[in-house]
Amino acid sequence: MTTTVVLDTSALMMPVELDVRLFDELDRVVGSYEPTTPQPVLEELRRLSERGGEEGTAATVGHDLATERCLVVDTEESYADDALVELAREGVADYVVTNDLALRDRVLETGIPVIALRGRNKLATTQP
Repeated sequence: MTTTVVLDTSALMMPVELDVRLFDELDRVVGSYEPTTPQPVLEELRRLSERGGEEGTAATVGHDLATERCLVVDTEESYADDALVELAREGVADYVVTNDLALRDRVLETGIPVIALRGRNKLATTQP
């Protein structure tokens, strides 16, 4: 059975914003997994990329990572955070990767562990 790791916008922007080797860190923390992201995250990254600056660059890189490395899935929800919670609630996600504290708390309430930044550039899992 494949482990599904669902990435949010903040996770996909980590390589540029926080100098995190995202997929290397996920390999270390999870092992074998299927990186997945909901369609609304791609839309949010596209909107952010239009702003320019460091945030725009991070969003552009994140969008490229998502389209090249992740399975993109459709959800009923159109808002990115709600889509991630939906995937957690429906049991699609085995882990959710985010640095968004409000989203982390919502995902943990569904019983799904969250992977987030711990320290300068390492990821760690928080169990519900």
